[in-house]
Amino acid sequence: MMETQALDFPKIDAVLRANGTGEVTINGTSHAIQADDEAAVLREALSLITDTAAQLGRPVKVRTTDPDGQGLIVVSPDGIVSEATQAKPSPRRQKNPEPAASAPPPVQAPAEPSAEKADAPAAPVTFGAAVSRVQESAPAAEEVVLEPVTRRSLKETSFLVSAPVLEPATRGWRGVLTRLGFRMEPSPEELAEREDIRTVSQHWPGPRTVAVVNRKGGANKTPTVVMLSAILARYSGAATVAWDNNESQGTLGWRTEQGSHDNSVLDLIDSSQTLLSPSTNAAEIARFVHHQTSDKFDVLRSDENDEGDHEVTAEEVDIAHQVLTRYYRLIVMDSGNTARSANWRQMITHTNQLVVPVTAIEDRAEAARLTLQTLESRGGHDAALARNAVVIVSESTDAKRSMSGDALKRAKDEARRIADGFAPHVRAVVRIPYDPALVNGPIRYDALQPATRRAWLAAAAAVAKGF
Repeated sequence: MMETQALDFPKIDAVLRANGTGEVTINGTSHAIQADDEAAVLREALSLITDTAAQLGRPVKVRTTDPDGQGLIVVSPDGIVSEATQAKPSPRRQKNPEPAASAPPPVQAPAEPSAEKADAPAAPVTFGAAVSRVQESAPAAEEVVLEPVTRRSLKETSFLVSAPVLEPATRGWRGVLTRLGFRMEPSPEELAEREDIRTVSQHWPGPRTVAVVNRKGGANKTPTVVMLSAILARYSGAATVAWDNNESQGTLGWRTEQGSHDNSVLDLIDSSQTLLSPSTNAAEIARFVHHQTSDKFDVLRSDENDEGDHEVTAEEVDIAHQVLTRYYRLIVMDSGNTARSANWRQMITHTNQLVVPVTAIEDRAEAARLTLQTLESRGGHDAALARNAVVIVSESTDAKRSMSGDALKRAKDEARRIADGFAPHVRAVVRIPYDPALVNGPIRYDALQPATRRAWLAAAAAVAKGF
């Protein structure tokens, strides 16, 4: 009843921002709001809107905008909030219907959604309880036929409800309204994020190995290894190790925390017999890996011998992989730039999921294409990895340094163009926005901007679907 009394006048728009500010615009008059947190911003916004409704003596409609998207709510003069629903369009009459020749009128089945309705903007998520339909099409009493009671086995009966309970919204307008006592359903964006979290939180039988490859340097391989390891370790709780499988000296150790020792993959290989012994305690692996205290995964560094006189062999890759699969559920492997090297090729034989990072620059994208093409041409396991690969396209940093609006747009357009180019050839493509926290120094998940964290979560979910 409240919604039917709400009119489109006055036009009210309410904006809620994550930085503790907001804005309510009533018929073109803007009211800026600044408070300590989102809840305080929303309380002040609702106060302004409720006063307007009280002056009019009827509910008002409010168009809401927050980081999760847009919605439409109704606010009563008493401050009661409900979700607005869009009116259903009236069915169009058929022009010049041809009468059926001496045929009885057909029984009408429930109407299928028309193409016009499918193309129309989707109605906002309905908040609150839906009105149940009770006995819409109950048969007439004389038509009821009593069936004989059939005894069933108790094994075929269960009183448990299998459908999960939808938790209320936690973000944006919906989340703040929920905390104020109005139970709101989550937005489509929040539901999508919850599904990605559920995907990366799964446990799977047996260990999994992810190889991050691109034969061109500067393609974002190392940041990709760190981000995937951090997200999968944080959400799944699975023991995770990031392994720098560069044939000589890699950079994974430079971008992550160092432990209390300087051991590398060569030290682990030298101690492999001890580490594979049934009597060895699981905690002994800490002597060879470097734990990331905030992101909850370990790093196995490449050899950092200044002389650089040792190249990892295929046999050494097998030994190290055998050790790591005993102590870890998930292995994320960084790689060098030489797809012909023995350690690179042997890494591929152990890989369950291939990830190809690309910085949105032509030569990096071309190198990624050639990497996939090389694997596809080998057939068998390698070709299957290429077809099932996840490509992660990161925006170029060059345009960001200039801070030019045109340069920023070109960077986004180029990332989109490259992502679209890979889409027909692999299982999934994810785009990552530029973030200065990924450019230099140690990489930390918590240091990223919210939009970047969300994009990397989507990338990790795409990878986990391949497990």
